[in-house]
Amino acid sequence: MIKPYYKKGKFALYNANSLEFLANSKENSVDMIFADPPYLLSNGGFTVHAGKMVSVNKGEWDVSNGCKKDFEFHLSWIKECHRVLKPGGTIWISGTYHSIYQCGFALQINHFHILNDVAWFKPNASPNLSCRFFTASHETLIWARKDKKGKHKFNYKAMKDGDWQSDFLKKPNTQMRSVWAIYPPKKDEKKFGKHPTQKPMDLLVRIILASTDKGDLILDPFTGSSTTGLAAVLNDRKFIGIDLEKKYLDLSIKRLNDLPKS
Repeated sequence: MIKPYYKKGKFALYNANSLEFLANSKENSVDMIFADPPYLLSNGGFTVHAGKMVSVNKGEWDVSNGCKKDFEFHLSWIKECHRVLKPGGTIWISGTYHSIYQCGFALQINHFHILNDVAWFKPNASPNLSCRFFTASHETLIWARKDKKGKHKFNYKAMKDGDWQSDFLKKPNTQMRSVWAIYPPKKDEKKFGKHPTQKPMDLLVRIILASTDKGDLILDPFTGSSTTGLAAVLNDRKFIGIDLEKKYLDLSIKRLNDLPKS
C-alpha cells in the first residue's frame, strides 16, 4: 500500500506513478475523476505568455514518445480509471487537440459512455506567434460515465440557477450550455508558484458542483498544484491527488493551508 505524501482531513496527496497507484486502488471506490493528463507538447517550440515569447517545454513528463506510445499511455491510465470508478461514476478529461482526441477514443475503447464535450473558452488567450493559424482560445473537456446503462449524478438546478456572473455566456435562469467562458487562474491562485498547465479554480468548482454531492470522493491522477483538491475541500468533498513531482505536491500543500478557514 502506497503511503500518503501528505494527508489533512479529507485531503490526501500521493507521490506516485498514477498507473501504479490506480492499479493498487480499490475497485468501484471513487465517485468522480478529474484528469488533466500531459499534453505531450514539450518539443522545443515557443508560445506567448504575459506578452513574452517563452519555451513550451514543461518537463520530461510532457515529452511525446510518438503517436502510438502516447495513445497506449492514455489507454492504460483510462482503463484503470474505469476500474476504480463506482457504477454510475463519471470522469472529466481536459486537453487540447494534441491529446483530447486520443483520450476520447481511449474512453470509448474502455467502455465509457461519453455524456458531453465542453468547450472551455478563454477570453484572454495568448496570440498565435506565426500568424498562420487561428488563435487557440479554448480547451476541450470530455465528461463520460463509467457505463452506458448506469445513472450518473448531474446537479441540473445548481447549474441552471447558480451564481455564474463571471461567465458572460451564461444567461440567468437558463440551462447551462456546453461552452463556458472562464478566465485562466487569477493572480492569487499563483502566489506560491504556478504549475505550467494549472487550471482556474472557477473551472474545477463548476465541474465538482455539476457532477458530485457533498461527501463524495474525487480523484485527480495528474494533480499538479491540486486545484481539483482545493475545489473539493471548499465544497465539502473528499480528495485524492497523485503526482510524480514533489515540487508540485509541496505547492499543493501551501495552497491548501492558505485556504480560508471555515
